[in-house]
Amino acid sequence: MILDLFKLDGKVALVTGAGRGLGQAMAIALAEAGADVAGLGSSSLDETATQVKALGRKFLPLKVDLLQVHAKDVTKLVEQVVTGLGSLDILVNNAGIVRRAPVMEFTEEDWDDVMQVNLKSAFLLSQAAGREMVKHGKGKIINIASMLSFQGGIRVVSYAAAKSGLAGITRLMANELAPKGLNVNAIAPGYMATDNTAALRTDPDRAPAILERIPAGRWGKPADLMGAVVFLASSASDYMNGSIIPVDGGWLTR
Repeated sequence: MILDLFKLDGKVALVTGAGRGLGQAMAIALAEAGADVAGLGSSSLDETATQVKALGRKFLPLKVDLLQVHAKDVTKLVEQVVTGLGSLDILVNNAGIVRRAPVMEFTEEDWDDVMQVNLKSAFLLSQAAGREMVKHGKGKIINIASMLSFQGGIRVVSYAAAKSGLAGITRLMANELAPKGLNVNAIAPGYMATDNTAALRTDPDRAPAILERIPAGRWGKPADLMGAVVFLASSASDYMNGSIIPVDGGWLTR
């Protein structure tokens, strides 16, 4: 049956930024599909843990600040997941921050912080998880890209650079790891109602301009990513390699 291909029974997923917003929704979606979940975040993971456990799945909390991690730390994180939950089959690189300022005023600190969390940590986690997955000849790596993987945006130069870089890493890792049995793909959310867009959604000029361009006529919700992440994490996407799937209410079509 086709629906059986979407089941994640017996799988283990690591989701970064799992404490709230998009990461929380995707962690819950993977648990609903049958996976046990390791949730990584710098803030409380209690709410996500409660919802995952209510589904009868295991939850491993990993309290980590990705601003501070290096390669050796990421290797230990992967080891913790394998030890705590038995394997690592799915990685969702969702954690991200944004800093806003005109390009000519953008600070070095705001550049470095966003690149560290949004790009470097995602690469290091993919590298460490990939090494574990290659041992078993299979695995799913899902990067959370952005509309700014395709466009320039304004006032978020480090975010645009990081998300464009994440799209490039997705394609490169797909080229190298598909022959080893791994699938590396990405989801590019549109304008989503999360903490990262709070300033935009209250901006009297930009908020209506953004909404006017979205054919669906609304901002996205975290739940809008649940289907896409389960698809890319499941056997239903076994012939997907290096794809970047927009979930944007039609933003890119305008």
